[in-house]
Amino acid sequence: MSLKYAVLAALLEGEASGYELSKLFDVSFANFWPATPQQLYRELERLARDGLVQARFVQQERRPNKRMFTLTEAGRDDLRAFAAEPPRRPTAIRDELLIKVQAGEDPDATRALVEERGTWSRAKLDRYERVRERLLAGRTEEEYLRESERVGPYLTLLAGISFEEENQRWCERVLTVLSRRVRLG
Repeated sequence: MSLKYAVLAALLEGEASGYELSKLFDVSFANFWPATPQQLYRELERLARDGLVQARFVQQERRPNKRMFTLTEAGRDDLRAFAAEPPRRPTAIRDELLIKVQAGEDPDATRALVEERGTWSRAKLDRYERVRERLLAGRTEEEYLRESERVGPYLTLLAGISFEEENQRWCERVLTVLSRRVRLG
């Protein structure tokens, strides 16, 4: 899959500038499809050229003018067709840390790497929980899922939360194993 469909899906939330999309990706998409602002701007240009989004210029007095992007009907149709297709291949883990743990012979170095991953994971999990609270806006999860116009953003957020919770469990397990090995050694 290309960034194309992630951008089209983000625009389902409504009209957005490239900057706004970048912020949306940081919060809502980073857990499953990260992108840099430069990648987003290039993709928006391609999508506009292909007629899948349309852009309009907004003049601003104290800031540079900006372009606001919206989905076209062709973009919606393309996204609908994409969303109905099964994924091309199952998810595969590609994680540099796992190679380092696999090859690691120095328990202290491995411990430090895993502790760092745990810290990053905790920060992401905290951020996802703040997004969850904002989406729920005082409602229960059941109320949100029943009343909200679109539940996809919430369901993908749950995947990110689950992923980081599992990262936390794995880090704790690795650190426990390493501590036991040091005590036994």
